[in-house]
Amino acid sequence: MYGSVARTPPLRTSSAPCFDDRAVTLGPEMCQTPDVKRAALIVLWSLLLNLGLFQACSSSGIVTSGDGAAPSGTLRDVVTPDRERLQAPILIDASLIDASCSIRIETPPFLDSPHVEIGTPVIYNSNPPASGPHYPIWAAFQEYATPVDRRYYVHNLEHGAVVLLYRCQDASGCPEIVAGLRAAIAALPNDPICINEGVRVRAILTPDPLLDVPLAVTAWGWIYKAGCLDPVSLKDFVRAHYGQGPEEYCGNGQVIFEQSVPDR
Repeated sequence: MYGSVARTPPLRTSSAPCFDDRAVTLGPEMCQTPDVKRAALIVLWSLLLNLGLFQACSSSGIVTSGDGAAPSGTLRDVVTPDRERLQAPILIDASLIDASCSIRIETPPFLDSPHVEIGTPVIYNSNPPASGPHYPIWAAFQEYATPVDRRYYVHNLEHGAVVLLYRCQDASGCPEIVAGLRAAIAALPNDPICINEGVRVRAILTPDPLLDVPLAVTAWGWIYKAGCLDPVSLKDFVRAHYGQGPEEYCGNGQVIFEQSVPDR
């Protein structure tokens, strides 16, 4: 995976919950016998949802509760196994492409990820973000010529999307990088949960002027950052981390966004 890699094995940390902490937070012991304990958790979750104690996103992006309004999608909207963590970043050898190129894969700590009002300032713990507070609506799954505010696309990550980002170093643009990112999306197979949504895959391609590298990919809890285009590791990352958000949902988002104060 990821082409030629010098990597550290993944670690499920003792402090990480086994399930999404916005639903039911259980200790790492829940990971020891997943089938039996996950089944128990599902029963518990169903009971709590029926009592109206938890919330889920509706297809309109508005929060609905257990008061008779059915949440969108399936149980994965609100309960999902914790994603594996890395003891240290994965470093990818890209010297054959560019001797000065650095490629790394990171798993920043998960942030609480509530909905916030449009315009609410948000400070993320990674660049680009891989979780955290986000707007109640999300961006349509497509390519954009102008930057999509991070507080929109973090919501896409929560829905299992991969978001491919670039920051051109030259005023004339970076067509090779953009073409490589497009190719990584094109290599994804059709998403079966998107068949009736007018969407092929849950992916976004957008410039991001806040990046500190020429290109990056972010998925829920995982980040790929590169100083050069390495098609092999790029496609491997996109495929490996596609559809891994806590909400398995493919309803399309918006293409027109309210103007707001930039996030960080």
